[in-house]
Amino acid sequence: MIRFTDELHKMPPLVRRGLSILNPVALCLLVICCAVARAQKAELAPPPGAKVIDITERRGYFNEPSVAVNPLNPKQVVLAYQTGARVAYSEDAGENWQIAANTVPRNYAVSGDVSVAYDNQGHAFLCYIAFDKLGTEEYWGHNATRNGIFVRRSLDGGRTWQNPAAVIEHPTQPGIPFEDKPYIVADNTKGPYAGNLYVGWTQFTLTQSVILFSRSVDDGVTWSKPIRISTKAGLPRDDNGAVEGFTGAVGPDGTLYVVWADGTHVVFTYSRDGGRTFAPSRGIIPIAPPYFHITNVDRTDGFPVISIDPRGGKGAGLLYVTWSDYRNGDVDVFCSTSADHGRTWAPAVRVNSDPIHNGADQFFQWLAVDPVTGAANLIFYDRRDDSENRNAVVVLARSTDHGRTFDNYLWMGEPFDPNNDFIGDYTGIAAYGGRIYGVWTEERPRSSKREAAKPSHHTIVRVGIADFSGSSK
Repeated sequence: MIRFTDELHKMPPLVRRGLSILNPVALCLLVICCAVARAQKAELAPPPGAKVIDITERRGYFNEPSVAVNPLNPKQVVLAYQTGARVAYSEDAGENWQIAANTVPRNYAVSGDVSVAYDNQGHAFLCYIAFDKLGTEEYWGHNATRNGIFVRRSLDGGRTWQNPAAVIEHPTQPGIPFEDKPYIVADNTKGPYAGNLYVGWTQFTLTQSVILFSRSVDDGVTWSKPIRISTKAGLPRDDNGAVEGFTGAVGPDGTLYVVWADGTHVVFTYSRDGGRTFAPSRGIIPIAPPYFHITNVDRTDGFPVISIDPRGGKGAGLLYVTWSDYRNGDVDVFCSTSADHGRTWAPAVRVNSDPIHNGADQFFQWLAVDPVTGAANLIFYDRRDDSENRNAVVVLARSTDHGRTFDNYLWMGEPFDPNNDFIGDYTGIAAYGGRIYGVWTEERPRSSKREAAKPSHHTIVRVGIADFSGSSK
């Protein structure tokens, strides 16, 4: 029911004084029209089978989740989040979740920047960084302490985890680099390098940042000596100008395609020999700087993500790259595709469906192309329904026409206020056979004024499920 006094009090004082000269009937009609206009705001429909589940039972410093589905047994799903490097697993397609034991390393003070993958044997892998103390803020190579990148393996789909294998590790001593933001990729094709595992990341030193890469050909037991794959080095800082945000995807012929950002471009390269060598990296898509300020969030970025439809691209696989930037004033999510092994790229398509230049930010996108259906699926935070551009919901975007258009769905419709907390640098999404899993971080309100005054974190990790397996879309 519309209450006249409520609607009148929502209006600015000058407007209220101007309305006082109107007769009561005219005033009522005007107020009712204003209220109806607000009520007619376009709303997104939920995706089919929508469900949202809390993974963390308590609030804390939990963020930057990643999720993967076992292609040999799609009922097995594993997700990871920080801090430290924690894992939850499901054996019934996400209906129930358990926290895995003994994944947080005890020999380092901090672990995180997690990513997960399943290989073609159905083994699960958890990749993470570990360190004792960061270097100078945003200048991680300055005064860095011992740190490294590690991978744990699970032979039972995510329930139990073996001791970690080191991809790279440095003892504390002057001038050591800092290894940051790794991402793991599994070759689940039937190509010549099936079963290979790949990890790429940023190495920060005192003078530059570069993308390093390592591979495993023995199911993650050992890892090759890292090689540099970024032709152009970046700045040594983590707040813009670094080369950062490595992700990868494997084509049906075993070609490994990877991207990252260098401050002004999405950068692309590939390997046709199982990760032994790479083509010179090159900028393929101009972007605004990947780190940017968004109201009420500690920090935000728009790093690119690459994925592939193995059935598209005339047998080469249709490559998708998504990212977010503020070319339109507010932050939007974009997608570009390539059907010729990454040689040429289609013009950017705006993924979020709200009106352009409306002042609403969409950010922290992640991408997964379903290897069974070929549909492209994205997750991102969305502020289209908040006129103050502060509170966010979670949206699922989906394309079934090779990235030309995207349908938007409201995955999590209860707006949350980030409250300037750190909600991470990324979200996560995985898709298989029309069933989609998204993982994200939410800020929870402080329960008291005393708690609100504490410099602590109040985030949780949630998983959303959608099921398009019986849908024509």
